[in-house]
Amino acid sequence: MSARPVVLFVCRSNRGKSQMAEALLRRVAGESVEVHSAGTEPALGKDPNAESVASLAEVGADMSAGTVEGVDDEVLRRADRVVVLGTAARLVPVDGMRTAIEVWETDEPSARGIEGAERMALIRDDIATRVEALWAELRGAVRAQ
Repeated sequence: MSARPVVLFVCRSNRGKSQMAEALLRRVAGESVEVHSAGTEPALGKDPNAESVASLAEVGADMSAGTVEGVDDEVLRRADRVVVLGTAARLVPVDGMRTAIEVWETDEPSARGIEGAERMALIRDDIATRVEALWAELRGAVRAQ
C-alpha cells in the first residue's frame, strides 16, 4: 500500500457512478489519496451526468468539472484499489497490476421503477456508504505501515 493510496473507480461511461465515487472519496479523504475514475466505454466529449452532479452537490461533493476518460493501463498498474461500480462495465486485468479488481454491485433503483432525483439520491447514498468504508480501510492500512 502506498503512503498515499491510489484508487481507481470504473464504470461503463465514466459520466455517473465512477465520477460520483471519485468526488465522494475526495470529499472524505482530501489530498490523502490519489483518486481517479474512468470508463470501459467512455462517453468521450460528454459532460458528467447532470443528475449525478446535482445529487452530489446536495451532500457537499463536486463532480461538475469532471472529464470523461477511458481506463489508463498505467493507473491500473499503480492502483492500490480498483473498483468497478455496477455490473454494466467489464474490466480486464492488465499485466503488472498490484491489486485485484473489486466489483461493487451498486443499487439500481430504476429496476424498482424509481427515477429522477430520487433514483440518483439512492445511488449516491449507496456509493457514499461504500466509499466511506473504503476510506476507513485505507486509512487503517496506511497507519499500520
